[in-house]
Amino acid sequence: MFTSFSTALSALNATATAVDVVGNNLANLNTPGFKTNVVYFRDLVTQSLGAGLGETQVGFGTGTPLTIRQFTQGAIQSSTGLLDAAIQGDGFFVTKNTQGNTQYTRAGSFQVDDAGYLKTNTGERVQGWTSLDATTGALNTNGAIGDILVPVGAAKQPIASTQFTMDVNLNSSATPTSTSAFSDTIKVYDSLGTSHVLTVNFQKTAPNTWSYNVTIPGEDISGGTAGTPSDISGASGSLTFGTDGQLTSPALGSTIAFDIAGLNSGAADIHLDWNPFTATGAGRITQFGQPSAPSASSQNGSAAAQLIRVGLGDGGKMLAQYSDGQQVVVGQVAMAGVRNPASLIATGNNNYQLSARTATPAIGLPNQGGRGDIVGGAIESSTVDIAREFTNLIVLQRGYQANSRVITTVDTLSQETINLIR
Repeated sequence: MFTSFSTALSALNATATAVDVVGNNLANLNTPGFKTNVVYFRDLVTQSLGAGLGETQVGFGTGTPLTIRQFTQGAIQSSTGLLDAAIQGDGFFVTKNTQGNTQYTRAGSFQVDDAGYLKTNTGERVQGWTSLDATTGALNTNGAIGDILVPVGAAKQPIASTQFTMDVNLNSSATPTSTSAFSDTIKVYDSLGTSHVLTVNFQKTAPNTWSYNVTIPGEDISGGTAGTPSDISGASGSLTFGTDGQLTSPALGSTIAFDIAGLNSGAADIHLDWNPFTATGAGRITQFGQPSAPSASSQNGSAAAQLIRVGLGDGGKMLAQYSDGQQVVVGQVAMAGVRNPASLIATGNNNYQLSARTATPAIGLPNQGGRGDIVGGAIESSTVDIAREFTNLIVLQRGYQANSRVITTVDTLSQETINLIR
C-alpha cells in the first residue's frame, strides 16, 4: 500500500512536466517556425505479488515523460519583409552563431547588419553561397557554404557585351533594290559600362539573298564623324535563305564575329559574336512573305549601376535590384536536410543543434536531395494548436487532481493502520 505514495508522486512529477511543456507550447503560439512539443508518458517496472507467474502485478508509477518535437509543416503566411523567407517542406536554414558553431532554424526573419551580412533577428549569420564568376557574373553554388555578404551600397560593375542576337523577319516579297532596305538597332556595352547603339542594316540583293552590315555612331570611335554612322570592320556579309524561308547561310552552328576598336570612351575593344541561330538550331532570321520587322533581341552586357534594394526571392535566391532596373542574383541561401529532426536539441532563439543521435545533415540547394523549397516574402507560422493545447491542459489538470486524491487517500489509510496498534 505504501508504494502508492511514490507511485502517485511520480505521476504528480510527470504531470507537472507535461503542464510545463503545454505552457511552453502556448507561450510560443506566435513564434515563427516554432514546432510543437508532445509529451509521451511511460510506466515504470512492475512487481509481481504472490507465488503466481505474474497473475498479480503492481506498477511503481510513471517515469519522467519523453518530449518529442513534431516537425510538421506550419502555415505559410505572406510578409512585407524583403528578407523574410519560409521553408515549405523538410529542411532547415543553416546559421552560425558568434562562437562559430553551426545551428539550424526554421525561422526565416532575416535582416542585414551594418557590415552587409545576412543575419537572423537574433544575430546568427545565415549560410549560403555568394561567389560570383568575374566574367559572367553567374553565381557559383559548387563550393563550400559561408556567410552571405550582401553588397550593401555597392555599385554593380559593368559587364562588357560579348554576344548578341536579333530575331528578324525579312520580307520575301521585297524587290532587290534600295526599297528593300531595313534596319534594326541594339544597345551593347563596353568594359567601362558605356553604351553603344549598333545599327544592323539589311538589303535584298537577289532572290533569297540579303546583304547585311553593322554600323556604330561616328562619335563613338576614333576617326569617326559625329552624326555619321561608321562601318565596323568585319561586320558585313550576306545571308542566304532556302525555299522554306529558313536561313541556310551562315551555316548552322556558326556565328558572325567582329571587333569594335578605338572606342572614344577609353574602354577596351569590344569583341562581339552575333549568333543567328537558337539553341535548338532554328534560324533567328527568317524570310517570309510579311513586312520586314524585328521580334526580339538580346545581349549579355550591362552598365554600371547603384544598388537600390536587396530581397530574398523564391528558391532562396538573394536578388539585388539596381538603378538601371536590372535584378541580379548575388547570393543563394543554403538548406540542410536532416533525416531525424526530432533528435535535434533546441538551443533557444528558434535554433537547434545536432545531438549524438542526429544523422549528418545534407546541405545543398532547395528542392534537391529531399529538401523542401524556400518561399520568399513569407514566414512559417508556429504549429501550436491552441484548442488542442487547452484540451491537453484540462486533461493534465484532471490527472494531477486524481493523483493528489490518491495521496490523501493513502495518507488516511496509513493513519488508520497506525491507529490499530494504539
